Amino acid sequence: MDIGDEAVMDRHGFDLLLDLLRRRGLRTIGPVVRDGAIMHGEVSSTADLPEGWHDHTSPGNYRLTNDEGPELFGWAVGPESWKSEFFLPTETVWRATVDNGEVTLSDVKDEPSPVAIVGARPCEIAALGVLDRVLRNGAVPDDCYVARRDGAFVVVVECGSPSGTCFCTSMGTGPAASTGYDLALTELTGPGELEHEFYVRIGSLAGAEVMALVPNRPADDVLRSRRQAVVDRATERMGRTLDTDGLPGLLARNLEHPRWADVAERCLSCGNCTLVCPTCFCSDVKDTTDVNGTVERRRHWASCFDLDHSYLHGGAVRPTTSSRYRQWMTHKLSTWWNQFDESGCVGCGRCVAWCPVGIDITEEAAAIRATDGASLMDTIAQARNES
Repeated sequence: MDIGDEAVMDRHGFDLLLDLLRRRGLRTIGPVVRDGAIMHGEVSSTADLPEGWHDHTSPGNYRLTNDEGPELFGWAVGPESWKSEFFLPTETVWRATVDNGEVTLSDVKDEPSPVAIVGARPCEIAALGVLDRVLRNGAVPDDCYVARRDGAFVVVVECGSPSGTCFCTSMGTGPAASTGYDLALTELTGPGELEHEFYVRIGSLAGAEVMALVPNRPADDVLRSRRQAVVDRATERMGRTLDTDGLPGLLARNLEHPRWADVAERCLSCGNCTLVCPTCFCSDVKDTTDVNGTVERRRHWASCFDLDHSYLHGGAVRPTTSSRYRQWMTHKLSTWWNQFDESGCVGCGRCVAWCPVGIDITEEAAAIRATDGASLMDTIAQARNES
């Protein structure tokens, strides 16, 4: 099989695929139900996947239900993004020990086992592409990230069940997968057990090598139509939209918009949105010393909602909630373009669902657009010209 080939496998073939990946020394990590949510965990067979589970989300709300249906991927995303597998929430950078008055500095970087991520959504693969641009392909690559990311095998499953907070279609990141995968699957279900199959597209040489060992049959036009129908239905059922036309400039010229003060009345400045975001990459380092004098430097995720995040000599640059929320949202949707030539948002909707007070980034952007001074002046001028 070659890159670009398309095939169809059944559930037994999916089990064999997982087995082959594990035999190659890869840790197969996929979606599992834990603590009332879709989380990441070890999966050795399709029996470990969330069969029959569906998520229901709205601003500030997330819950799971199980109708015991055949779908393994009848949900959108949970609170845990794949960022946490490659850019760890906490890790030790170096350690220094004191022995007989001499200080020894040691590198404590581990040798991470290669991983196969199974069941990632297209928006999440797009998010990894964003992180790759920053942490792997940037001017100063992050060695820890690169060590985990290189050699990873990616099985993306196209989304057939978007949630009430998803808007990946607006961001061009889903529900279909376009790049960044070894294998792209689309779950096809029917009334009978034999009609539960997976449409497979091969995206890399590694994917082709594995699929050559998995029982499959060539895709035909009928199966292509079924796969396209899954994508089309998901597009129609998207829970949110975000108008991205001129959005970077819109936010850049509205830094003093009264909406920032309005959202600050609701925002708790808790940082949940940054914790669940699949592209936020800010971090901080702290040194700790134990009773023996051993010093460890640890890196951990940080948030622009932390008061100390903007601390310079003399105090924090962004001391108010409104300024911190503005920093987060304008960075995602505006200044990210200047830095990385792409958006920092992939439309996964996690920040909407997991905000305790239900602040909706699409709603905030729309509110600023509706009262944008430049847009209002253009409308008035156009009305005058027409009259």
